[in-house]
Amino acid sequence: MFPDYHIPNLDIDEIDKKILSRLHENSRISYTDLGKEIGLSRVAVQARINNLIEKGVIEKFTTVINPTKIGIHVSAFFNVEVEPQYLEEVAEQLAKEHCVTSLYHMTGPSKLHMHGIFKDNHEMENFLTKKLYSMRGVVSVDCQILIKRYKSRMGMKL
Repeated sequence: MFPDYHIPNLDIDEIDKKILSRLHENSRISYTDLGKEIGLSRVAVQARINNLIEKGVIEKFTTVINPTKIGIHVSAFFNVEVEPQYLEEVAEQLAKEHCVTSLYHMTGPSKLHMHGIFKDNHEMENFLTKKLYSMRGVVSVDCQILIKRYKSRMGMKL
């Protein structure tokens, strides 16, 4: 039922995996209801969740917002080539941008992969022309706009 992940130095048993899986589906579930589903008391569930938080397995509980419901209609992925000596500087600047939802250093000497969300194409164009293209060290930008999402990972699912 649950993949057999090897997690070094952490004691994650099948019950913890069930708790994590259920919290991934609905982090607002009560300790009582979760306990009933997996066969533990409310106190035991709470203790296990607190232990998972203390170990850093659970980083945070959050809310997933549907961007289109709040007027954000453009989702785009960017491959940004940067001169190697400016990679960290560009990454730090981009990480501060509100529209940037994820940012990764990819294989290759100086490639950043980024996802951004924008109200509309005009807002994205302004971001590109006034911010991204003018950053010192940016060599090239490849942009792809999302048409349809089939699956999206929200955190790690066991």
